[in-house]
Amino acid sequence: MSESLLNWDEYLQVASLSDVGMRRATNQDNLSVSIASSMEQWQRKGHVFIVADGMGAHAAGELASKLAIDHIPHLYAKYGDTSAPEAMKQAVQGANAEIHRRGQANEEFHNMGTTCSVLAILPQGAVCAHIGDSRVYRLTQNKIEQLTFDHSLVWEMRVAGQLTAEEERMGKVPKNVITRSLGPYAECKVDLEGPFPVQVGDTFLLCSDGLTGVISDTEIGSIIANMTPDEAANVLVDLANLRGGPDNITVVIVKVTHPKIATATNSEAGLLKAGARKSNYGYLPIFWAVAAGAVLLSLLFFFIGQNSVMAAVFGGLGIAITIYSAIRSILGGKNSQQVSENKRYGKGPYTRHNCASSAQFAKQLADMLKKLQQGALREKWQVDWTQLKAFTSHAESATKNQDHSTSIRSYGRAVSFLMDQLRNQGDSSGSSVDL
Repeated sequence: MSESLLNWDEYLQVASLSDVGMRRATNQDNLSVSIASSMEQWQRKGHVFIVADGMGAHAAGELASKLAIDHIPHLYAKYGDTSAPEAMKQAVQGANAEIHRRGQANEEFHNMGTTCSVLAILPQGAVCAHIGDSRVYRLTQNKIEQLTFDHSLVWEMRVAGQLTAEEERMGKVPKNVITRSLGPYAECKVDLEGPFPVQVGDTFLLCSDGLTGVISDTEIGSIIANMTPDEAANVLVDLANLRGGPDNITVVIVKVTHPKIATATNSEAGLLKAGARKSNYGYLPIFWAVAAGAVLLSLLFFFIGQNSVMAAVFGGLGIAITIYSAIRSILGGKNSQQVSENKRYGKGPYTRHNCASSAQFAKQLADMLKKLQQGALREKWQVDWTQLKAFTSHAESATKNQDHSTSIRSYGRAVSFLMDQLRNQGDSSGSSVDL
């Protein structure tokens, strides 16, 4: 296909959505979707997706997350001679420096920060750069995997053996305390994860903790597995809001739909470079050129002076320098270390769950909608009950026919419909149903 006719919609489906939630006055989350402009650019840099969850009083958190999603794609593209993973890491660190600088320059923004999760889908696989507790998931073969490690006090204490499962369940340690972020300090530690193999049908999710705080991994997996990315994004956000929406909610969903993007069938991918693509050797070429010139001038001087011994010495030295310089030039692009099939960044996936069965999840959604209807009647919401009944009837009919995917999609549409109705109430800010 001609690059001018390239349509990435045939290769992957992408949906993104960010919502303020039900309890916050402002949305401090931000997201970025950077689709390669050509096949050649994709082969070099891939498609890049970012979710950032800002922290700070006033507008500081919103500014921090905005700086992250603006600077990272620009810096990532700028580091053209660096391997994709290292360029991702340097781009995140560069964004950290800018956020920190802005925070130090303005007292209102002092100590502002943001989480940041970056996903690059490359010919060699999916690679993540990550800091904070926003997450990157992969849905593959009906399993949902968390590819990133939460930089939170809960996760750090759990890994250190200082927090039992029972203590975690009882909430001994607050879940929203994070141990790393961009901005508060001049330097930051960024995790790299991957490359993870990519198959046709795999779906990736980047999200802020406004989603994962109220929806379980198995529920997230079932919604993504049974809906299109657009439908899933809407339902995930609406369901989080119907469960109270205590925080901003941001999701980016990417589904791979073409073998060209899949690593298993991409014969042109090659190995992922771990070092620089090509070394320029700084001023070495100039040095060797000057040295060779000086040797040749000395050769000429001794030749004119009829000093054959010295002319031979400097002639041999000139030939050696010329050969050495040529070899360095030829090998200059081969100093990169390559990541072999059994070498990876990080230790992900960190969790892996089977998606809830379609039949089980369809029943769960049906039970939830009953509670929603009861809550709507109790709260005297103004609801188009006829339209809601049409959604639920279609879902019930699909369930009877054992078409659970259609049932889930219909119930999901009913959830989104109810959320739209809720937004239209006179005072929706405090409205939610205990689900």
